[in-house]
Formats: sequence, C-alpha cells, structure tokens
Amino acid sequence: MITFHVERFADVYAEMYPLLVEHYDEISQHKEQGIPLDPQAEVYQAREDSGNLLMVIARDSGRVIGYFVAIIAPALHYKSCLTCSPDIFYVQQEYRRGGAAMGMFQFVEAELRRRGVKAWMVGSKVAHDVTKLFGHLGFAPFEEIHVKWLGD
Repeated sequence: MITFHVERFADVYAEMYPLLVEHYDEISQHKEQGIPLDPQAEVYQAREDSGNLLMVIARDSGRVIGYFVAIIAPALHYKSCLTCSPDIFYVQQEYRRGGAAMGMFQFVEAELRRRGVKAWMVGSKVAHDVTKLFGHLGFAPFEEIHVKWLGD
C-alpha cells in the first residue's frame, strides 16, 4: 500500500539518497554535462530549520518510492503571496502507471492548502515531459524556462 507523509529532511535523507542517485542516473541533464550529483545537505537542513522546506515522501510498505521537495516562502515580488517553488520530485518507474504520482501531488496540494500557500509552481523537463499529469491536476502553463550550459 502506497502512503504519503510529510517528513523531516534529517530523518529521511539517508534513506532517500539511493533514490536521488536513481533519479540522477535516469534523467539528469547535469550528468550529461559532467556535473556530479552533490546535494547541499546543509542547505536543505537550514531551510528545514527555518520552516521553508517541504518534503513529502511516498512509501510502499515503508520503503521510499518517491519524493516531492519544495521551498515554501513568500514570493520576493509579492510578500503576501506564500509560494511553493519546486526543487525536485520523483517516483520510481515501476510505480508511475499506478497513480502514485497523482496521489503524491494530491497529498502535496492538501498540505499546501493547510499551510496557506497561494501559488504552487511546478516544472516539467522538456526531455522528460509530465505536463499531461500536471494538466490532470489542474495546473496551467505559466512560464517557460530555458537553459544555456556554460561549461568548458
């Protein structure tokens, strides 16, 4: 049975790290640029300590199978607008067709509403498009972000 929980970074980071590696290996364009996975755990911990980090963990029989991580803070241009800005989300491949992602995002939405968030931003990589899922969840396109790699 798949369950979703808000969990503390310090409590779950070591357990979810292998999934971060799996995520990096599967879709990271940073990897293609020779940039290694090297999370700033101390920054995540500081953001959690300040109350700005949201970590929703998906579990199957207690085992981590997905995560949604975001920063919740007032928008820089609109201080009265508590905003959820994306960091990273992932669901293991074998759970993607069974509704785990949909359930996780619905859980996140309920938590954001509980916290008084007014704007929830999400992103979809062009090479790994999940805009269909976002459409089913009621998201509308808002902004398109472009990248230019400035490596060696």
